[in-house]
Amino acid sequence: MRQYQQLTEDDRIEIYAMKQAGKPQRTIAQRLAVHPSTVSRELARNTGQRGYRPKQAHCRAQQRRQYARKAVKMTPQTIAYIESQIRQEHSPEQIAGHKKKRKRYGKHDFRGKIPNRVGIEQRPQIVAAKKRIGDWEADTIIGKYHRGAVISAVERKSQFTLLGQVRHKTAAAVQQQIVQRLHPQRRRIHTITTDNGREFADHKTIADKLQAKFYFAQPYQAWQRGLNEQVNGLIRQYLPKQTDLRYVTDDQLRFIMDRLNHRPRKTLGFKTPYEVFCNSSRFKTTRVALGS
Repeated sequence: MRQYQQLTEDDRIEIYAMKQAGKPQRTIAQRLAVHPSTVSRELARNTGQRGYRPKQAHCRAQQRRQYARKAVKMTPQTIAYIESQIRQEHSPEQIAGHKKKRKRYGKHDFRGKIPNRVGIEQRPQIVAAKKRIGDWEADTIIGKYHRGAVISAVERKSQFTLLGQVRHKTAAAVQQQIVQRLHPQRRRIHTITTDNGREFADHKTIADKLQAKFYFAQPYQAWQRGLNEQVNGLIRQYLPKQTDLRYVTDDQLRFIMDRLNHRPRKTLGFKTPYEVFCNSSRFKTTRVALGS
């Protein structure tokens, strides 16, 4: 078999002649010393209403090659960037246009410059195993036009979710809301993991008040907090991207929490997050109220 190269017009003439003679595609491929899939693709792409004609097929192939754009490799950094922009309600056109002007990652990563930041690489291995109750992931869901935000905190083993609202996504407001929502569960908090958003700059206060260890995922590695990202997607079913989150009420958040925490999950053996979270402790109340 010859080394890969584009089919020539002579190759296409030979394909046409052998096809007219009733030769099977495998025989044609052997004659041209190419893989059978090459012949199959050629016939699928370049057969017109009047059948396969070599000159027209060659013109089509040349036109496609002329206007084809070189594929862009989707690196983990690119994927993470796109995901972060989607969460901020940017359209595909806005993401593509903004990225052209954006500096490359690694040169100026202001998101990572958080005082006393402790990276996820220092987090105990037991957290990744999801063998215990008490390891949480936290994030912010941004409202329309970046107005308001909802804090989501998800316990990794049970997928139990707590929500809180801030009108302004400042470090002080986020710190206060996380502590308020998680403090009633402080006996079931060992670690908290977030992304590198500046809203988590007051992480030391959160850790001190909840007596927990605080860790940051690596920049632009959303998969390291995959559970939180997944739950945020479920929350978006109730709070679409066009929602101004400054005006979300506690009653709305209670409703969403109840729906999420009492929804059976296949990954939990069709138990609910509430059942797994509560049955793993002495916490036996019939309902987890917002902030209590």
